[in-house]
Amino acid sequence: MIGALAVTVLFMGMMVLLAWPLGGFIARVIEEPEKITFLKPLAWLEESCSAVIGTAYKSEMNWKEYFFALLAFHTCGAVLLFLMLRFQSLLGFLDPRAINFSGYAAFNTAISFVTNTNWQSYVPELHMSWPVQMLGLTTQNFLSASVGVTLLCALSRAFRRAETNKIGNFWQDLVRFTVYVLLPLSCLTSILLLASGVPQSTQGAISYTTLEGSEATIPVGMCASQIAIKQLGTNGGGFFNANSAHPLENPTIWSHLVELIAILLIPMALCRTFGELVRSPRQGVFFLSVMSLLFIGAVFLSCYAEGQDLPGLVGGDHSLFQAEGNMEGKECRFGPFWSVFWAVSTTATSNGSVNASITSFLPLSGGVSLLLMEIGEVVFGGIGTGMTTAVVFLLIAVFAAGLMVGRTPEYLGKKIEAREMKPVALLAIFPAAIVLCLTSVALLHSAGIQALSNRSPHGMSEALYAFSSAAANNGSSFAGLSSEAAIYNVLTGLAMYFGRLLPAALTLALAGVLVEKKHVAQTAGTLATDTLAFGIWFGFVVLIIGALNFLPVFTLGPIIDHMTLFFPG
Repeated sequence: MIGALAVTVLFMGMMVLLAWPLGGFIARVIEEPEKITFLKPLAWLEESCSAVIGTAYKSEMNWKEYFFALLAFHTCGAVLLFLMLRFQSLLGFLDPRAINFSGYAAFNTAISFVTNTNWQSYVPELHMSWPVQMLGLTTQNFLSASVGVTLLCALSRAFRRAETNKIGNFWQDLVRFTVYVLLPLSCLTSILLLASGVPQSTQGAISYTTLEGSEATIPVGMCASQIAIKQLGTNGGGFFNANSAHPLENPTIWSHLVELIAILLIPMALCRTFGELVRSPRQGVFFLSVMSLLFIGAVFLSCYAEGQDLPGLVGGDHSLFQAEGNMEGKECRFGPFWSVFWAVSTTATSNGSVNASITSFLPLSGGVSLLLMEIGEVVFGGIGTGMTTAVVFLLIAVFAAGLMVGRTPEYLGKKIEAREMKPVALLAIFPAAIVLCLTSVALLHSAGIQALSNRSPHGMSEALYAFSSAAANNGSSFAGLSSEAAIYNVLTGLAMYFGRLLPAALTLALAGVLVEKKHVAQTAGTLATDTLAFGIWFGFVVLIIGALNFLPVFTLGPIIDHMTLFFPG
């Protein structure tokens, strides 16, 4: 355990060294890309997008205009991807394996990729042609990630500006982050993955002769480019069904390291970006420090759980346990630690890619991954959306602290009053309501029960994990759930759609309220929000809200599952 903790701390230290300068660069890209000399070769891409969008690219927007631009963009993307999937067979001349998706599956998949979730209720290498993988899914991997950053940009401006109703331009924020940040980083990551042995080909499959003399095929395609952006954009949808456990998606320890860095890089960098955009760098240090400590704690707890002895196993069978811990469902090439580290990384960052079977984790470690999603993925979270969620929780912490000391709460020079707390409270409640309501609907229906592979507390965890993953726009699966069933295609599609758009609307509404307020001068009585004491209070508030929302249903899943396993009878 000490070794695992040391490796985690060293890895996170390396990530801070990479992410901190990137965060400052992203802030400059959002505010003044024309002043960054080495970006000028890419300026023509922004100019081309500006010409296509027209005058709407330049004009500032209020929060309603910003949201309707976001809504229109998401809607058009979902419709286009839905049509591509429904009529995929028309691309048979490029990939003969192309078959049309059913209406339910096309709906679920289109919503999934447009909302940055990448929940996959299909087998990619069997059901998805490589042209759609490249043109439909990879394109949405870029765009859906950038939409999350636009929310952070709008909220940051709301704190920095005063007595106006303008929070920026959606199209400008979207294009700049895509062109100047995601595109170059994805090209670099693709090259590193190619060098590690990940394929990139226009062939639909490679034929070969087995040792027994029979003919077989291996599906391939534009794999490296999709994997690069799936990790950088916290998308997570695999080119292959086994995702990052597949030997072509993640062939070596070097590809494993590259992908782990890509998963954490931008979410960590955006902590500094927020601090720079609100002109308070100490806030960036505060968020990065608190999130890193929570992340390290989650890895430590999960590693401890996976290394436990199991006296309650039937017949005392410990065959699945080796010196390094529980090996069931793990990535055998790298061991339980890196499987656990990957699971924590992807559920903390809304990435959702997997390199192990989470259903094979012990209840406590599986519960940690579940909890990381249910607290809004505050620990780094999805690109942009993680930081906005963290700011929302911080506003709750500021408001509660202000009430306890009898002082009007303030944050970054803005008073936090009843009007601001209404969208904040809804942001804390709505995601939980979506998860709990849809989980209940699924388990009240016979088709929802039949899709579970376990009719035990572990089965409850399967269903709860599915809707938590969908509503949090994560996309990872607990496994064991037949998610291709129509009921889960529809319900998880609704969870992804409302889990993305309701928080987006409330975040922009909050920005609209804040940007109209005056700045107030900081005094000796102003609550400091970048200290160790406030960091502890902030972490406490995050965990308490998560417990209030989900502890009752947790007792029906991971907690009873844990008690049954360790204390049978």
